[in-house]
Amino acid sequence: MKTATIRARTEPKLKADAERVFRKLGISSSEAINLFYAQVRLHKGLPFAVEIPNAVTRETFAKTDRGEDLKTYKSIEEMFEELES
Repeated sequence: MKTATIRARTEPKLKADAERVFRKLGISSSEAINLFYAQVRLHKGLPFAVEIPNAVTRETFAKTDRGEDLKTYKSIEEMFEELES
């Protein structure tokens, strides 16, 4: 099988965070890239929606970054109880 090389530059923290996830999934960076490429081919485009966040979403992200309007729960059950009420 022939192989092609992909070279890309990314932020070191983004790379480290993604590789941590890959390790938890038991796959290498190369396998993750191959999965992504296979999905692009299958979907004939990106395999997820790419959208510009609207004003409400941008403000929500900004509040979260500032630590505002965050909710914490003692357990997952407590969170679901509140969501269901």
